[in-house]
Amino acid sequence: MEQFFVFLQKSPMNLVLFGLAVTSGGMLLFPLLTRGMRTAAEVGATDAVMLINRKDAVVLDVRDDAEYASGHITNARHIPEKQLEGRIKELEKFKSKPVIVSCASGRRSSAVADSLRKQGFADVVALRGGIGGWLQAGMPLEK
Repeated sequence: MEQFFVFLQKSPMNLVLFGLAVTSGGMLLFPLLTRGMRTAAEVGATDAVMLINRKDAVVLDVRDDAEYASGHITNARHIPEKQLEGRIKELEKFKSKPVIVSCASGRRSSAVADSLRKQGFADVVALRGGIGGWLQAGMPLEK
């Protein structure tokens, strides 16, 4: 171990390269570590399609108006995240159905899914990767 520190001290470039290696390793591990901290269940695009087709799941899009207008999942209900608390009554009739929450990247949808679960919605999941993950899976959007 002592030899390793001597090696790092011999040249500033060695220290820089070691720092880059540690940083890039941390960046690779970060998504794996944070996935375990998320409390909301997630589904991928293909699982979401199966939920929609087999269990008549409701898709809730929580993106802003401009994001929603640029393209959304067919038949998605649009309630921006900021308006959700005031418009929660619109979703009351769907408490017994599966609800798939989507956003742009999957971050907002996880928080909204947790919130809906606390308000009595039994089967709520977040769309993994959001609309970006949906498009990456080759799924269509409606404008």
